[in-house]
Amino acid sequence: MLPFSPPRIDQKTIDEVIDTLKSGWISTGPKTKLFEKKVTEYVGCKTTVAVSAWTTGMEVALRWWGIGPGDEVIIPVYTYCASANVVLHTGAKAVMVDINPNDFNISIEAIRKAITPNTKAIMPVDIAGLPCDYEAIKKIAEEASPFFSPTNDEQRKLGRILIASDAAHSFGATYKGVQMGAIADISCFSFHAVKNLTTAEGGAICFNLPDTFDHDELYKLFCIKILHGQSKDALAKMQKGAWRYDVIEPGFKCNMTDLQAAIGLVELARYEETLTRRKEIFEQYASSFKALDWAENPVREDADRVSCCHLYQLNIKGITEAQRDAIMHEIFEQDISVNVHFQPLALLTAYKNLGYTISDYPVAYDKYSREISLPIYFDLTHEQVERVIHAVKVAYHKVMG
Repeated sequence: MLPFSPPRIDQKTIDEVIDTLKSGWISTGPKTKLFEKKVTEYVGCKTTVAVSAWTTGMEVALRWWGIGPGDEVIIPVYTYCASANVVLHTGAKAVMVDINPNDFNISIEAIRKAITPNTKAIMPVDIAGLPCDYEAIKKIAEEASPFFSPTNDEQRKLGRILIASDAAHSFGATYKGVQMGAIADISCFSFHAVKNLTTAEGGAICFNLPDTFDHDELYKLFCIKILHGQSKDALAKMQKGAWRYDVIEPGFKCNMTDLQAAIGLVELARYEETLTRRKEIFEQYASSFKALDWAENPVREDADRVSCCHLYQLNIKGITEAQRDAIMHEIFEQDISVNVHFQPLALLTAYKNLGYTISDYPVAYDKYSREISLPIYFDLTHEQVERVIHAVKVAYHKVMG
């Protein structure tokens, strides 16, 4: 069975993890701090805090911003459940909106229509590694400033709706020549096992707020928030005579470990090589499918955006959800692993029980019902890509005649 998205683990990765195990620092320590600095340098943001997962990082960021009961956060309905769950965990309302017909990203017009005086944040999701239209989103946030009702000092300082990017897929993507992570006010990356850059589990919060915010102080504050509110981490406490600490607030426990950071440092050092290979695979798929009248290729690049090619989301024209599922079954029968990214949230029980209805999101449902995600990862060979392409063609003709 050809796997869908295995991580790139080789001797360099193994050696770095072994070095960490031998160092005596396996939780948050010098490699985590180095990884944060390297991410900041790569992305070009103002500061970075490494965390245990995208989910924990984004929830801490939303809570810092003051999101809570009575507030609203706008998200696309076409995303993984984590985007909604972090909002719901705060007690706020996740306002789900539809997506664009030409890509899988949040609709700008849908955002505009969803703004209310209770809107405290917009969370665009860079599906598959293709950035959203951040300039248009920021313009909407600024236009809504007269109706923005701040409830704490941070909100008053910014004076508008926060743009908190769900950049789980888009590490290495660019918008108008700028790296993701250095565009939105706050961006959260995921370094889960299937991501372009992995730390097994893990994530990073990148801060790029206006200069009215002290980013050095934000870094110190978030390091406290992600470690139970403790004023010192283990590395600081190990200094001579520095054992005493305080707990500033009842915080969270979501720090990254040096074992995770060790993997990330190897991945980051060779990330341009990773991006190049993923682009090659993406283009191999695209060039093969563009000649077929039933295949609809995803967007990799346009005038403003360059994807990091996290997913290859093939849409098939003129089929039903049941036919899509049958085509996927036939691909699996040829020992090729494929997937769907994603089931719109309004299809899932947890959100249906909260009153969300898929009929409110016709574009998302249409795109989902015809979508198949094909394997794309560094170690996938040219010959294996051709095998995937052949399997998709065979499966389509077997189901559709």
